[in-house]
Amino acid sequence: MTTALKIGINAVDIESVAGLANKIREVPEVAASLWKATVSWDGGFRSQAFVRDFQPVGSDEPASLGGTDTAPNPVEQLLAALGNCLAVGYAANATAAGIEINDLRIELSGDIDLHTFLGLDPEGNAGFETISVKVHLDTDAPGDAVAELHEKVISTSPVGHTLARAVPVDIDLA
Repeated sequence: MTTALKIGINAVDIESVAGLANKIREVPEVAASLWKATVSWDGGFRSQAFVRDFQPVGSDEPASLGGTDTAPNPVEQLLAALGNCLAVGYAANATAAGIEINDLRIELSGDIDLHTFLGLDPEGNAGFETISVKVHLDTDAPGDAVAELHEKVISTSPVGHTLARAVPVDIDLA
């Protein structure tokens, strides 16, 4: 038996989200979740990420970095992950607040100095120095409601929180 989704404004099934929040209030252990991905190398700088039962997501480097430019590279995917997470946050929180989104576009960019990646500065930072995000939100909601929505999204973004603080990463050779 399939259950029809109850889609509200912004095409969000807010009842499912509220149901999960209520379940977590009742049974806090339900909040602990584990997310997984497996990456398989395809030769050169090409690889594929496998997540749940979805089609694989390709990765490659641009030709200027020795790749064949067949897919976004990992740092572009990281920017996209942040943008996608923010989009989910805007959709969910706007819907919960009764705010209809007419259009939402999120532009992201990040600065990387390639010295460390290329082995030219082993003491440096191979990652982003900064990440800039510009949110273009078109809604008829009043400015104070939009500002409150924006703060709520920023304060609850899992990917945003992950990037904004040091997270232990254990990388083992099996």
